[in-house]
Amino acid sequence: MSHPDRAGDETSTDDDAASQTTEDDPQVPERTEQAPPPPPPPSVAPTTNGRERPHYELRHTMRGHTSSISAVKFSPDGTLLASCSNDRVVKIWSPFTGELIRNLTGHSKGLSDIAWSSDSVYLASASDDTTIRIWDVDTGITTRTLKGHQDFVFCVNYNTTSTLLVSGGCEGDIRIWNAAKGKCTKTIHAHLDYVTAVHFNRDASLIVSCSLDGLIRIWNTTSGTCLKTLAEGADAICAIRLWDYQTSRCLKTYQGHINLKYCIAACFSVTGGKWIVSGSEDNKVYLWDLQSREIVQILEGHTDVVVAVATHPQQNMIASASMESDLSVRIWADRGGQ
Repeated sequence: MSHPDRAGDETSTDDDAASQTTEDDPQVPERTEQAPPPPPPPSVAPTTNGRERPHYELRHTMRGHTSSISAVKFSPDGTLLASCSNDRVVKIWSPFTGELIRNLTGHSKGLSDIAWSSDSVYLASASDDTTIRIWDVDTGITTRTLKGHQDFVFCVNYNTTSTLLVSGGCEGDIRIWNAAKGKCTKTIHAHLDYVTAVHFNRDASLIVSCSLDGLIRIWNTTSGTCLKTLAEGADAICAIRLWDYQTSRCLKTYQGHINLKYCIAACFSVTGGKWIVSGSEDNKVYLWDLQSREIVQILEGHTDVVVAVATHPQQNMIASASMESDLSVRIWADRGGQ
């Protein structure tokens, strides 16, 4: 379900991607031709820092959800795309054909988030019915129903080995779950408002959370202790920020999109160039160069707020999803990266 926006957009701090933000890493080597080359066609126009721009084009438009879509996620093996919606249904699609493969039904209220297990076998879904369901995607059967949150469950994620789940609720709590048993092993009273995103770091020793209270917090997974709080200043602007959580420094700020009302998450794209990707309340998808912070492409086609985006784990492919008057999932592929 779409809910009001947190204080500024958040991006998950993936260790590999974050480590690439502190030094220049050109994707296109310098040419050493003797004669000046002919003017490049528009499809390879370089950015101001010498990298090639992305050239994503619409490949598929998938329809079927009957209420606002809240999340889209590619499976880790890249073969499937999952979407969830306020219509209480998780849909499983082929990102390559746009075909609907399966519906996962069972929740009694709308959904806010989904997360794949690392082997692409299971999918966790977070619902306003206060539960998390773990689905066997191939059979469409719920294998576990996780109960414990006292309010809407807004976000959910697996650790890298998929032995643990972490979830965030609208009561401000974070819960850590044993994924195999479906049992809550720890509850952290983390924030004073909706928890809008939760992620494990690579070895699951830490959890990062963010909230409508405007805070980003780092937690020790074992003890539940808050190790650090990152806060924006009182003059916070509409922007996506990239943080170094070890130094509490904001490394980069990405601006140009619109995000004043809804909770819109951003993500990294590292399969070709290194981009930041986000939806926007002007019905578009924005791509920024991770290093230069320059907007390198804007994807147009949706007719309502783009609240969810995801990037393919191996290919230069983006999924986006939109709200009530649009209700489409769109697949975009880079024509230069196929």
